[in-house]
Amino acid sequence: MILIADSGSTKTEWREVKEGIAGKSYISSGINPFFISGEEIIRLLGRELPSLGNSGVSGIYFYGTGVSSAAKAEIVRGALAGFFGAEKLFIGSDLLGAARSLCMSDPGIACIIGTGSNSCYYDGIKIVSNVSPLGYILGDEGGGAVIGRKLVAGVLKKQLPGIVIENFFKAYPYTPAEILDNVYNMPLPNRFLGQFSRFIADNIHVAELQSIITSSFDEFIVRNVLSYPEARQYPVNFTGSIAYHFRPFLEELLIKHRLKPGIFTLTPMDNLVKFHIQNPQI
Repeated sequence: MILIADSGSTKTEWREVKEGIAGKSYISSGINPFFISGEEIIRLLGRELPSLGNSGVSGIYFYGTGVSSAAKAEIVRGALAGFFGAEKLFIGSDLLGAARSLCMSDPGIACIIGTGSNSCYYDGIKIVSNVSPLGYILGDEGGGAVIGRKLVAGVLKKQLPGIVIENFFKAYPYTPAEILDNVYNMPLPNRFLGQFSRFIADNIHVAELQSIITSSFDEFIVRNVLSYPEARQYPVNFTGSIAYHFRPFLEELLIKHRLKPGIFTLTPMDNLVKFHIQNPQI
């Protein structure tokens, strides 16, 4: 049995594959080596996936956010080897996983918009070029954390309609001081901010909230997608919860920029499983 894992900042999806057939799915917390150590990863897996620790896993294909260097990949590799004892371990970035899922073995533009955001030009084999996402403070345009940051700023600065502010605090009973404490003093502020994108989805009829979405997506396209000369030649594909749930806004903006919308998936997993079944030699 092999396991395929797709890990974002918020959650990790694991899928069993036995003899070329997809099996059970499991969900654990996100595994990002920028935020947690190898020892913490092992503890997380022991707590959330205890049944997989001794289940005869022979190989793991792990695609994760934060796997951006050999050093970060080794943190994940060591933790997975220690927990699963698998002989074969492939550790790749979530962006490579997205590209293989969205484009399979064809060239195209692959984008992730979930809690964070990222993009690349993929030639059908490897990532050829990538505009650095830079994280939710300097980049991650269009991602849930940035959208949540803009919403919270509008709420706390009282730059949104009164009824929107009132409904926000009904949905999320934080005090302003608690919000600031979670953003500036607590672990994983990107995950904290990302949760508020759901409020926009639930109130998307409000023009000011639509503006947050459209401005964020436009920034993503201008600062990332349009940086690839190939973007006008190949479809622009997306995976991730934010891209999936706000698809009409993204498609409209892509067309506005004379780009061709490609496929949109909620998660990369189903197509990633197909990729590995079709390419067992990788």
